Amino acid sequence: MDRRTFLASTMVVAASAAFPGMATAQSKDIVLPHPQTSGGMPLMEALKERHSTRTFEPKPLEPQVLSNLLWAAWGQNRADGKRTAPSCRNWQETSVYAALPEGLYLYDAAAHALKLIKAKDLRAMTGKQDFPATAPLDLIYVVDFAKMPNMSTEERLLYGGADSGSIFQNVYLSCAAQGLVTVVRANVDKPALAKEMGLGSEQMITLSQTVGYPKS
Repeated sequence: MDRRTFLASTMVVAASAAFPGMATAQSKDIVLPHPQTSGGMPLMEALKERHSTRTFEPKPLEPQVLSNLLWAAWGQNRADGKRTAPSCRNWQETSVYAALPEGLYLYDAAAHALKLIKAKDLRAMTGKQDFPATAPLDLIYVVDFAKMPNMSTEERLLYGGADSGSIFQNVYLSCAAQGLVTVVRANVDKPALAKEMGLGSEQMITLSQTVGYPKS
């Protein structure tokens, strides 16, 4: 077995161990189960249960739970590719990254899959507190200003922040409905994390959000 084949096999094993039951594509990406888009907790009950928590069980999210969460956050809910959260002029300028123990992934809404960006655990870099490093999932919201033409810097910051807010509120409601807990944060060393993520000069981290099961 050559080195490339060995590394690819190792990636499949790591993903399968962390998320049993989830398929992998091209030995790198995680293909999520189809999201459950019917039933569940009524909206008013989810709003009542919505809250921030900073203590998490370290156990991984179940594949179906993760699938539902990412679809609720920023998935496609119409055949024309539009999303579960609004964006200014439908630019869809925000990307959702998932920091998992086995690596950093980018959520691909069209494929409903997690695309491997970097096989390195970056969870500790997603916040300056202790809990992001051991929680099962840290989401990172990144705005691409190149997708927002003919806008001033002030307008890009305003709309980019507002659009990220729509996504993280969807995560809050999905967590409430699925028995998860979460907290959104701006207390991040953004330049250091952006460098580690390989972001471009037109991309900016807005917020990060930790998700997991409640501490028993």
